[in-house]
Amino acid sequence: MAEVTLMVLYPHPTDVEKFEADYRAHLQLLHRKTNMPEDAPAYTVTRFLPTPAGKPAFYQMFSMPFPSAEALQELMGTSDMQEIAADAERISSGGPPVVLIGSAQG
Repeated sequence: MAEVTLMVLYPHPTDVEKFEADYRAHLQLLHRKTNMPEDAPAYTVTRFLPTPAGKPAFYQMFSMPFPSAEALQELMGTSDMQEIAADAERISSGGPPVVLIGSAQG
């Protein structure tokens, strides 16, 4: 079983301050529903920066590894994760978030 990574790409929000506040609450929901310790998150949040070519296509990315595709599917099938996914949709004011699943190659 190969490790997979869940990635959620958020478009640029229409109101950055509101998105930031909503996102903090969203992460608290994630921690509460998954019993994840606040001081040891199992994910990474990356904020994209402008490049010489201009504004990036997305505002930020949430990335969380799983030991296998089966482990990810099992968790995503729970009602708690369905609630978390619906909340991610709700807070993404710049359009729906893009969800990707990947595995490292090499």
